[in-house]
Order: sequence, then C-alpha cells, then structure tokens
Amino acid sequence: MRFAYLLAVVAFGLSACGSTQPTSINLASGDVPAIYNARTDAGPNGEPIEIPAVRAAYLNERNKRQRVPYNGPEAPGTIVVDPYARVLYHVMENGEAMRFGIAVGRAGKGFTGNAVISVKKRWPSWTPTQNMIRTEPELYAQFAGGLPGGVDNPLGSRALYLYRGGRDTYYRIHGTMDPSSIGKATSAGCIRLFNQDIMDLFDETGKGTRVTVRSQADSLRYEGPLIETPEGYVIPAREQAQATAAAETSETQAPLVESAVPAR
Repeated sequence: MRFAYLLAVVAFGLSACGSTQPTSINLASGDVPAIYNARTDAGPNGEPIEIPAVRAAYLNERNKRQRVPYNGPEAPGTIVVDPYARVLYHVMENGEAMRFGIAVGRAGKGFTGNAVISVKKRWPSWTPTQNMIRTEPELYAQFAGGLPGGVDNPLGSRALYLYRGGRDTYYRIHGTMDPSSIGKATSAGCIRLFNQDIMDLFDETGKGTRVTVRSQADSLRYEGPLIETPEGYVIPAREQAQATAAAETSETQAPLVESAVPAR
C-alpha cells in the first residue's frame, strides 16, 4: 500500500499546482552556489527534515536565482510571475529584480492579473480539488481527505496562497519534491520553485504582498519571443539567433584561417 501511495504522490509531483531547430541550453556544472546547498529545516511537527542540495545540472542560467535588470512597471516589493517565460521576479529598487526559475503546471496559466498573498504556510498540507478527484479518481481519490505536509507532499517546503477581493484564487506559489522540473512545463499544479528558493522568498515576503501574474501578451511584451529547447526549457529567441549567427560566422571564417597557413 505504501508503494502505491508513493507512486501516486510522485506522479502528482512530476506532473503537478518556428521550423528552426532550437538550440540546446547549456547546463551548469561544477560547484553548487551556497544558496542551493543542503539545508536542515523544521518539519510540520518540529521534526528535522533534510532538504537535499540542488544538483548543478538543474542550475542553468535561467533556473538559478540571480539579480537582473527589470523593465516592468511594478513597484519594488511586488512579485511578478511569468508562466510563459517560466520565471518569477521579486522586484527591487533601482530597476532591478531577483529572478527565480519556476516550473509551470496547467493551473499556472489559468489565472492572470493582480492578487495578494493572504496566506503563508510552512510544509503545507494539500487537498485535491473536487474536479481533480472527479476527472482522475484513480490518482487523487485516495487524497480526498488531504495529504499532510512533509517530504511526500507535492507542495514542498513552503507555499504562498494568492487571494483576490478576499477570495482564494487557488493559485499557489510553492516548493517542489522534483527539482528536475524547474524551468519546464508540467501537466498539473501552479507555480513551483526549488525548495531553497521558496524558503527564502517566503521569509522575504509578508502577507499583503502584491503579486502580478502576466498574460501571454504581457510576457511577449517584456520577455520577447521564446523557444523551447530539446531539454524542455525555454530561452529567448534572440539567444538562438545569436548562436546561429555565431556558428555561421565560424563556418565562413574557417577556410580563411586554413588558407592563411603557408604550404609546406
């Protein structure tokens, strides 16, 4: 029974809340930044929970947390979610933002506009919606009574709950039990971050924090066209254009370099 239970939880965790061939994204290698090292956290009952370090292979340039220039209209302190570019911004002063890579499920594209964080939970419990139980009872019916917070919970270590007009939007920004999903599209769930990222974002944002979720048109306006790589990540189309131009330049210059070598 435990094995079947874990299979169902993992299934939810893995799927959860142009003609030009895309360029492969460069994956990070080597040392993991300190912010992504392993951590020991207090679980829902005060028990210690070990959070593994994020593997370097998951920390490509768009996935790992970094300070970047920000050109949106939102005020400092605002959280901006772009489910199409698969990034989240925490807007800062001086035209900058801290950018986080995210994974996006179906529900992550079902809400746009403004909301506020009205509820924050550490190691949150999770209950599937009635629609989820009705459409996929073989997967979700066993969790109708709720799944307690912990290492088996697909919401991960923290969750931020978005409300609009005093009502729950059922839109969540949360952690994940599957760090390999960050930067990719999934079949269910909302917006997930590495557990280390959601833990720090959780501490830095209070209740009442404004959140803006971009529409596809907004994403195109601020991020530009995007393409999906063979690995399932998205990158700006301009990066592929630059890579293609560089490759073409290299090919055309190669014979010139060879001809410059004197014959022997």
